Amino acid sequence: MAFAITQTCCNDATCVSVCPVNCIRPTPEERAFGSTEMLHIDPKTCIDCGACADACPVDAIFPVDSLTTGQREYADLNAAYFEHAEEDAEAADASTTGPNFHPWGAPAFDRILPADFGPLRVAIVGTGPAGMYAAEDLLLHTRAEVTLVDRLPAAGGLIRYGVAPDHPATKKIGDTFARFHTHPRVRMYLGLEVGRDVTTEEIAAHHDAVIYAVGAATDRRLGIPGEDRTGSLSATTFVAWYNAHPDVAPDAVDLSSERVVVVGNGNVALDVARILVSDPEALAGTEIAGHALAELRRSKVREVVLLGRRGPDDAACTRPELLALKHLPGVDLVVDDHDPRIGAVIDAAGPKDKAAVLRGVAREAVDWSVSPGATGRRRIVFRFLSSPVDVCGDTHTRAVRVTGGAGELEIPAGLALRAIGYRGVPQPGLPYDEATGTVPHERGRVAGLAGAYVVGWIKRGPSGGIGANRVCAAETVGTLLADAVAGALPAPTAGPKTFHRLARRRSRR
Repeated sequence: MAFAITQTCCNDATCVSVCPVNCIRPTPEERAFGSTEMLHIDPKTCIDCGACADACPVDAIFPVDSLTTGQREYADLNAAYFEHAEEDAEAADASTTGPNFHPWGAPAFDRILPADFGPLRVAIVGTGPAGMYAAEDLLLHTRAEVTLVDRLPAAGGLIRYGVAPDHPATKKIGDTFARFHTHPRVRMYLGLEVGRDVTTEEIAAHHDAVIYAVGAATDRRLGIPGEDRTGSLSATTFVAWYNAHPDVAPDAVDLSSERVVVVGNGNVALDVARILVSDPEALAGTEIAGHALAELRRSKVREVVLLGRRGPDDAACTRPELLALKHLPGVDLVVDDHDPRIGAVIDAAGPKDKAAVLRGVAREAVDWSVSPGATGRRRIVFRFLSSPVDVCGDTHTRAVRVTGGAGELEIPAGLALRAIGYRGVPQPGLPYDEATGTVPHERGRVAGLAGAYVVGWIKRGPSGGIGANRVCAAETVGTLLADAVAGALPAPTAGPKTFHRLARRRSRR
C-alpha cells in the first residue's frame, strides 16, 4: 500500500532526499518546486518503504490504508498529481526502464570549496525557518561559527509565533531547528535587536558576513475608511495574540460579537476563522496562549465571514487547508450564493481545481439581518466576488460595507480582521524597496553592502511556505561562500568574545 502526503506538508523536501525510487514530486530541482501547494507521492511508484514518513519533520506522511475519513481525500490528491506521469515519462524517454516513472537527473555540484577554506564567522539575524535553514547549511557543510540573533525572547520566528495552535505537527519542524541552537559552533542571543540594541555596523564589524532573515513583520493595508477603528485589526495581530507574542497585549482582542468578518481567504484567513469557531476545549491541550483560550471560552462568536475579491477558483488558500476545513467538528460551511457565477464555477470545476473542494458545501443567499446565533450552530461563510469598501461604526466597529451582487450592502459585525498578506519593513542600515517590501539583492547578496545577505520573505517577499526557505537559504549561502572564496568579504575588526560582551551589555532580556 502506497504512502500519501497530507495537509501539514511543509514542502521541506527532506522526504525527497530519502526516497529510494524518486517517487516524490516536485523535487527542488524542478521548476514547479516552491509553487505547488504541497509535495505528492506517486502511488504507482511508491514501494511502501516508509523512509519518507520517518524523515518528514511535520508528520504529514501516512500509509494510504491508515488515513482517517477526513484524510482520505489526500490519497486522491496525491494520485491526481501523477495522472499522466507514465505517458509523460514514455514521451520524454522511450528507453526508460526500471521500477519507476521518475529517473534521476545527472548529479550536480554547485559548490566547490578549496581544501584550505577556513572557518567563517557568520551572524544570522532572525531564528525563523529562513534563518535556521541558512544556519543548518553553514553548520553541516562548512566549519563556520554561527551567531544567532533574535529580537524576541524565544527562538522560532513564524514557527513559534505564526503557526496556529491546532497545527502541532507543523510546529514540530521547530524541533529540527532547535537541535542547532545548542550546536558547539553556535552562539545565540535572544532579546537583542539589530538596529536598536546593536547597530548594523557593530554586528558587521564582529563577523565575516551577516545574513538577515527578518521576515515580513507587518501586514498589508486595505486603504478603506474605518480601517483603524476600534474592532478592526490585522490578522497578523490576531495570530500573534493567540500565540502569546510579546508585542501584542493579552486584551487586544474582544470576542463579544456574534459575527466576525475576515477580509481575505488565504491560509492565514482560514487559520483565523478556524480558531474563532473551534471548540475551545479542543484547543486547551495545545500551545495556545492562556489569555486567548480564556477569551475564546467566553466568546460569543458564532459566524465568521470570509470575504474574497475574486471567485472560488481563485481562492488564495491552499487546497489541503480548504479540504481540512470541511471536516471541522461542529462547524457548518456555507457558500453565500449571492451571485450566480459562484455556483457555476463550483459546478464546472475539474477534479484538480480548487473550486471543486467546495462542491457539496451548502449554498444559500445569506440574510445578513438574521442573528448568527439563531440556529445555535457555529459556521464559516465564504462570500466570493465581494470587496470591503468601509468599516462602519462610531467609536467601535459595527459593520463592514462590501460590494457584490446588485451593489453595496452592510454585513453587521463587531470585529473585522484583514488577512490580505504580510509585508516586509525597512531594516536599519540596509537598502529597501518600498514597492515590494523587500531588500534589493542579487541571489541573496544585499545591493551595495559587502558582507550583508538576505534570506526568506525579506529577500523574496511573503511567498512560499516553510520548506520554500530551504532552497532560498541554499542560494543565499551559496552566494556568501562564493564571495568568501573570491576574497570579497570584509575582514571583521573585532573577535567573538568582544561581541559576546557587547551583546550581554546591550540585551534587554
